[in-house]
Amino acid sequence: MEAQKPNPTQPAKANAKNNSGSNVAGIKNAFLVILACFVVAIVLFIFWFGHESHFEEGHPIDLWGTIYKGGFIVPILQTLFLTVIVLSVERWIALSSAKGKGSIQKFVAGVKKCLAAGNIQGAKDLCKNQKGSVAAVVAAALVSYEEMDKNTVLTKEQKVANLQKTVEEATALEMPALQQNLPIVATLTTLGTLVGLLGTVMGMIKSFQALAASGAPDSTELSTGISEALINTAFGIATGAFAVISYNFYTNKIDNLTYAIDEIGYSIVQTFTATH
Repeated sequence: MEAQKPNPTQPAKANAKNNSGSNVAGIKNAFLVILACFVVAIVLFIFWFGHESHFEEGHPIDLWGTIYKGGFIVPILQTLFLTVIVLSVERWIALSSAKGKGSIQKFVAGVKKCLAAGNIQGAKDLCKNQKGSVAAVVAAALVSYEEMDKNTVLTKEQKVANLQKTVEEATALEMPALQQNLPIVATLTTLGTLVGLLGTVMGMIKSFQALAASGAPDSTELSTGISEALINTAFGIATGAFAVISYNFYTNKIDNLTYAIDEIGYSIVQTFTATH
């Protein structure tokens, strides 16, 4: 029988399998979040904003009644606004778990110090204590580092290539979990504004219809149309603004995590190259 030839890619694949499950917490199905927010928005619109205590002879006497006069677009805008809030909180929890325990900067500095001293086990212990996405990538790279260190079959170039591939694969496995639900938040930055604009246009149409009525303008219809226009404008702007702030904030946090992963991955590869 022929002896099985060593496959240079086997160590990297093995490490990828060992780290295939990201430990980043988060909501996997955003549709359920949107559905739950829609139910909450409908309940608020009917039973709170539309409650008779907020009206007198059919006219709103407070802010809640005025919001109710915004029309059927209001629950849709409320759904979008609540979705942004829920997904923003979800991303905060998810990225906090991805960051791990303690400062990322201190963790990176500690791992680099261990690598400089040749203390691979010390670096692995730091990963166990830190946890999170950065630590997961570093742990996978350190396992590959030890495997390549003991390997006597592959050339130095092949070992370095395997080590780099392990870092890239481990990073690729973590990135989807970090960016999850952010595309929805990005979509809501535009969608919230557009839906608010739609409500504004519909409210203005009602206002002009009241002005165009024969005889004296119907002040009730005119005020209703203006209320609908302004309420929908306010909700649309609030949704879009909050979504933009949330998206940019969490994108920046993900970039910082990615920079840390790139920095430590580069250090591991360079250390291996310099010592072998």
